[in-house]
Amino acid sequence: MATPRTESPRAALVRAGVLDTDRGLAFAEELGDWAPGLIRCLAKAPDPDQALLTLTRLREVMDEAQRTAVSQLLENCDVRSHRLISVVGASVAFGDHLVKHPQTWVEVVDAALDPAPVVRDEMVRAVEAVLPAPGGAPEAAYDALRVAYDRRVCRIAAVDLTSDPFEVLPAVAEALAEAAGAALEAAYRIACARVAESEKVRLAVIAMGKTGGRELNYISDVDVIFAAEPAPGVPEQDAMRIGAEVASELMRACSTRTAEGSLWQVDAALRPEGKAGPLVRTVENHRYYYERWASTWEFQALLKARPVAGDPEVGQAYLDAVQPFVWQASGRDNFVADVQAMRRRVEQLLPAGEADRELKLGRGGLRDIEFSVQLLQLVHGRTDPRLRVRSTLSGLESLSRGGYVGRTDAHDLDDAYRVLRVLEHRIQMWRMKRTHLMPTAEDDLRRLGRAVGFTADPARQVQTLRAEESRKARRLHERLFYRPLLSAVARLTDDDARLTTQDAQQRLAALGYRDPVGAMRHIEALTVGVSRRAAIQRTLLPVLLRRFADEADPDMGLLAFRRVSDALGSTHWYLKMLRDEGGAATTLARVLASSRYVGGLIERAPSTVAMFGDTTALRPRSRAELSESMYLAIERHRTDDQEAVTAVRTIRRAELIRIATADLSGRLELLDIEDGLTDLTAATLQAVLEVATRAAQRAQGMIVTRVAIIGMGRLGGGETGYSSDADVLFVHDPLPGADAQLAQSQAERIVTEVRRWLSGSGPDPALGIDADLRPEGRSGPLVRTLESYAAYYARWSEGWEAQALLRATPVAGDVDLGERFIALIDPLRYPTDGISASAVRQIRLLKARVEAERIPRGGSPLTHLKLGRGGLSDVEWTVQLLQLRHAGQFPQIRNPATITPLHAMVDCDLISAESADALEQSWTMATRIRNASVLWRGRPVDSLPSDVVDANGIASVLGMGQGAGEQLRNDYLRMARRARGVMEREFYDQDPAAGRDREPTR
Repeated sequence: MATPRTESPRAALVRAGVLDTDRGLAFAEELGDWAPGLIRCLAKAPDPDQALLTLTRLREVMDEAQRTAVSQLLENCDVRSHRLISVVGASVAFGDHLVKHPQTWVEVVDAALDPAPVVRDEMVRAVEAVLPAPGGAPEAAYDALRVAYDRRVCRIAAVDLTSDPFEVLPAVAEALAEAAGAALEAAYRIACARVAESEKVRLAVIAMGKTGGRELNYISDVDVIFAAEPAPGVPEQDAMRIGAEVASELMRACSTRTAEGSLWQVDAALRPEGKAGPLVRTVENHRYYYERWASTWEFQALLKARPVAGDPEVGQAYLDAVQPFVWQASGRDNFVADVQAMRRRVEQLLPAGEADRELKLGRGGLRDIEFSVQLLQLVHGRTDPRLRVRSTLSGLESLSRGGYVGRTDAHDLDDAYRVLRVLEHRIQMWRMKRTHLMPTAEDDLRRLGRAVGFTADPARQVQTLRAEESRKARRLHERLFYRPLLSAVARLTDDDARLTTQDAQQRLAALGYRDPVGAMRHIEALTVGVSRRAAIQRTLLPVLLRRFADEADPDMGLLAFRRVSDALGSTHWYLKMLRDEGGAATTLARVLASSRYVGGLIERAPSTVAMFGDTTALRPRSRAELSESMYLAIERHRTDDQEAVTAVRTIRRAELIRIATADLSGRLELLDIEDGLTDLTAATLQAVLEVATRAAQRAQGMIVTRVAIIGMGRLGGGETGYSSDADVLFVHDPLPGADAQLAQSQAERIVTEVRRWLSGSGPDPALGIDADLRPEGRSGPLVRTLESYAAYYARWSEGWEAQALLRATPVAGDVDLGERFIALIDPLRYPTDGISASAVRQIRLLKARVEAERIPRGGSPLTHLKLGRGGLSDVEWTVQLLQLRHAGQFPQIRNPATITPLHAMVDCDLISAESADALEQSWTMATRIRNASVLWRGRPVDSLPSDVVDANGIASVLGMGQGAGEQLRNDYLRMARRARGVMEREFYDQDPAAGRDREPTR
């Protein structure tokens, strides 16, 4: 019969998980009679190598009786021995504590989560024997407090590490919070002993954050607020001064580093007015602050408030005073928007290199879960007292039981929270350092994986676990607040809890929907029924409701979405595209909830949303592509001119939707937008000119003249905006032998038809054709021959006309005629020696008159975007005057735009780079605001909006976030002030620092 093969010591160490077996064998030899039992139990340690090292150190400092007791313990290899091995194998810090205080090993192996009163009494007793006299040295008391606290935390860890970590998490987090509360009480006793006359104040320590919520980490700042009342007969001022001394001493008792280390920082920054406010206030002072001045986030923080130390009656009075404000906070203006903005700010502030590793603050982290639960509690706890609990998991359970969160969602979110918190605990436990980052080193990941129970490839498994739970947490965070709304109106058949109609309306109102009753009607209309259409809508709406709420006008977005869905819901592609192409739904929600302009166009042409399913389609088409499409369209309607024009304008509408959507989605820079809109206007003019020419030929039998359209203003400069008219000059050139009067009549007929067809109502917004910059203005003929232009400019042209011609660019019609027109005007707008001094004075005088006379009555020169100080006109006139004076000498600056020649002027040393930058910033901001105002309101604004809703909406369109209207105003005014200073120096030749020139036109 074969005898069993004896396992070698090295093999036993390998099987236990030891990595450095040579070192492990050396430790085993030093451990002597501990080794056999230890090696059998060693596999329980998260880091077996560290366990061997720490136990070797521990044996060295123990007396013989302790060594014998441990040897007997290890022989049994039961839960008591597992506690010791797990603690020293999970934490260098706990191991150091045991080595320094070896007698505490017994407490570790017999550890239990004791009731709060037991913990408090133990902590207080530890310091009472060594309390200092008033003003006396506190070191002995400080050390006693630290030792008692560390002993307690080691015991908590022993229970945590030898239990199911996810199941025991709430009890562990509560035990840690109670230990912190007990430490604060002991620190309060030390502080009272040290501060003279401390009996004259009744001070309460209010725990906030995770301590208040009984869900503390192993190592964390402890957030507190101090409330105080004078003792009988003591003036309030004296009591508050003494209370502040006691509070400060309490904080030092916890944070000061001694030979026994420190506990943690006590952070009182959540108090009224933060660090700028007094450390200690009366209860009434707190109540007054929260009633009058508190911000939304402060009420959210108060949800966790709990008295933990000091005078219990004052603590209860504080709670009684502030709790009513907590549960009314959701009725405040912009409550949900403020909470959401705070969460976004937290994410934005994360260092880029750490965001993916953040267990607490990153996407799918603990903060996602906590914010979701707290937001729902605050919204519904106003009317449902069952939700008024402090801890995250208790809040989640109460929300599920109350029907505010589906049971499946609550279960999944509970799982994710437990996993992320356990990972956070194990990471912090290693060195008792405050961190929330997933490790990256292989050894650290291996230890972390083993600490949560993985044995096969623990490093990979723990990373997979974290990734899965973070994805789950983020997904649930994004839908948690919205999905139950559907249950109220669609009678879903899954286990989502059902809200009453009133509950759903309150939630919509809290989200920022101004008309929750109307929103409920829209949701019901979209989701009720058993059709496939309704089923897909029930899947889409949770995401879309959140997307709408993230934008400036969720009501507008939801209404427009219903109208589009009513029009397209029966098609085979619309809902499928929104469901399967995630970007399409996001883009649609962004557009509909932030732009009346695009929403109105889409409602008239719902099928255009098909382009949202293809991200490559959301780019402006070139002028050649547009011209080809429009040419084919008018060819299909050769016998019906009105239908041909309608077809052209339908293409224009689709392109406006394309450009505006790409703009709102952040895909385009300003130059891309201007190029796209300019190309679209030019292609439209070309196509309609061809229709008008065809109509003239049909009516008169033949064409006797050629026509060209010269773009002026923003069209000529390639800077077309959403609200821009087409500023143009019309020029014609009779064919050889043609009758001059007939040619003039035919040209006038053609251009009149172009104006009529484009300025009337149609599928797209009307395109105004403005020819007022023509010779003699409105008194002159609408269209002239090239020779007539030449004669006029030779005899009658004024300085402002040369300035206007700087923008002239052929945009449609006969190409050769356009080029000849440009050759005609180039000497006029680019004079070889520059314009004369008298012409400069004339232009300056005209500018001064524009500033004085053209701003509407009641308008402010500071805020008018076009004519105001530092606005578009200031920048453009400055650039144009420099062109008129120097373009003859510097061909580089001969460009019809504004910013392009400005850059060239810097290269030619005609203006400093700093001055050019100031002009460009103001001009760009004003242009973007004008464009954004059209997208937001459906019509342009002349000035910075004074209405808060419009200001915030325009800022949102510009990508500045919610509620940024005031920031937009301040940013523009700052840029405009800089630009005005440059304009006064470069245009008026005056020094703005020397005061306003009374004769700017000299």
